[in-house]
Amino acid sequence: MKKIGVLLFLLVILAINFSGCGKDEVVLNVYNWGDYIDETILNDFEEEYGIKVNYELYATNEDMYVKIKQGGTQYDVLFPSDYMIEKMINEDMLEEINLGELENYKYIDDNFKDLDFDKENKYSVPYLWGTVGILYNRNIVSDEEVKSWDVMFDEKYEGQVLMYDSQRDALAIALKKLGYSLNTRNIQELEEAKQLLIDQKPLVLAYVGDNVRDMMLSEEGALALVWSGDAYIVLLEGGQDKFGYHIPEEGSNMWFDSMVIPKGSKHKKEAQMFIDYMTRPDVALKNVEYVQYSTPNTETMNMLSDELKSLPYAYPKEGELDDLEVFKDPGDFIEEYNRVWVEIKAN
Repeated sequence: MKKIGVLLFLLVILAINFSGCGKDEVVLNVYNWGDYIDETILNDFEEEYGIKVNYELYATNEDMYVKIKQGGTQYDVLFPSDYMIEKMINEDMLEEINLGELENYKYIDDNFKDLDFDKENKYSVPYLWGTVGILYNRNIVSDEEVKSWDVMFDEKYEGQVLMYDSQRDALAIALKKLGYSLNTRNIQELEEAKQLLIDQKPLVLAYVGDNVRDMMLSEEGALALVWSGDAYIVLLEGGQDKFGYHIPEEGSNMWFDSMVIPKGSKHKKEAQMFIDYMTRPDVALKNVEYVQYSTPNTETMNMLSDELKSLPYAYPKEGELDDLEVFKDPGDFIEEYNRVWVEIKAN
């Protein structure tokens, strides 16, 4: 009976240990824009560190913010833009990042540090950056026309204009066309921009997302509001003799996307490991070659081809960025932006 009792005791211990197996496995929850990473990198990270990655996508900064703000999520790494990082810092939604634990942070160009949205580099690590401009089909639209945002509102391109389904980006071009700041907090200026976008709607084929590239390549649209990386992919696949990209003379947006850790992350250590991995020059190179956006990583820049580094729409020279603004968090005035956007979409 004693032997049976000992055997049963050992079986119970084994059962408890076995039932606990796998409970310590870390699952890192990463939340990113659509088509904004070479997903084979996630597999590489899993193999190198033995950490499983659960990868989910969002369409806009605003969509991401609402989901995080509502709570109940377990995300560990996010990829928001400048103004949204500022907003999340102000609302105590982000964890501080220990830069001393990031071996590869030294490769981040100083031009991408100490920026207004995170002046002390406490909460974010630069990921990618770029500009907003007009992608156009040279067979339909002339180079001369795209020097101004006016072309996006020209009636002769009725049904051939593609606009991002993005509140800040769409309103930004209307504000710049009117001669206003894309960070305006003036209700009258915002109302004028709203009306301009409502008047433009008969010209708009569609409000788009990542599908803008395929639609331009298949010649469904003549011109599109795009981020520079999307433009480069179309130019690469469709040819520079057929497509062009230009930042209008009224000015535009220069944006920065960074990696952050949301408040309450249960895997902050692993999140920092992931951020450091994404900043490693060879990994960053593999990623840039896939997504085709501009890198803030100096060592990765050295690995790029001379042809890519010389492309003005991928890596503009300093003087070419003078007329560009960076989005800022409008604070409580965001309610007005939200309101006019709803009214634009409803018309």
